[in-house]
Amino acid sequence: MIRRIALLHTVVFLADMFRKLFQENLPSIESFHMVDEGIIQKLMEASGLTPWVVRRIASQVGLAADAGADLILFTCSSTSPAIDTVRPMVNIPIVKVDDPLAEKAVKLGSKIGVVTTVKSTVKPSVDLIQSYATKMGKKVRVQSKLEADAFQARLGGDIKKHDRIVKNSITKLAGESDVIVLAQASMAHLAGEMNPRLDIPVLASPLLCIESLKSMVEI
Repeated sequence: MIRRIALLHTVVFLADMFRKLFQENLPSIESFHMVDEGIIQKLMEASGLTPWVVRRIASQVGLAADAGADLILFTCSSTSPAIDTVRPMVNIPIVKVDDPLAEKAVKLGSKIGVVTTVKSTVKPSVDLIQSYATKMGKKVRVQSKLEADAFQARLGGDIKKHDRIVKNSITKLAGESDVIVLAQASMAHLAGEMNPRLDIPVLASPLLCIESLKSMVEI
């Protein structure tokens, strides 16, 4: 039975976001948050995974398991490929925040637009969507847009600039997509704002992931 969930983050503001989501949606589940900003820094420097990053993620997974977690949730999209590597190292489930997001995107359309703000997120996000399409026997076209200036603005505290850049990117992709994927949880707040403006769905990972966790907890 899942009673205690560890959430591993690579940016500190996601801890506050998910803490609130857990309080609102999974109040009976005990959770704790671990933040390692060194991971995202190394990912950005190398534009992807390195042995150091994988070792660091494995270390954090071990610490979370030792702290009594029944399940571990990684909220960083860029770490997605490393999760497959570290899963066999512990005997508890490790969940990728983007799994439900990728699955729903493939169900909703064959032309999928992906917005990212970190270069190291692009390939993992596209690959994850393609892997779900393969599982579902569906052919999809994935088009991604990287808005690195938005992430720098977010880190610097300029949320208005971040949002302006991302919303502009969403609008551009919408004309040639069946569904838009916001590939990082840091953009999730924009899904609610953009959905009423567009004729296609805009998906974000946090709430979809929470709904998936609810079903796991209830089992």
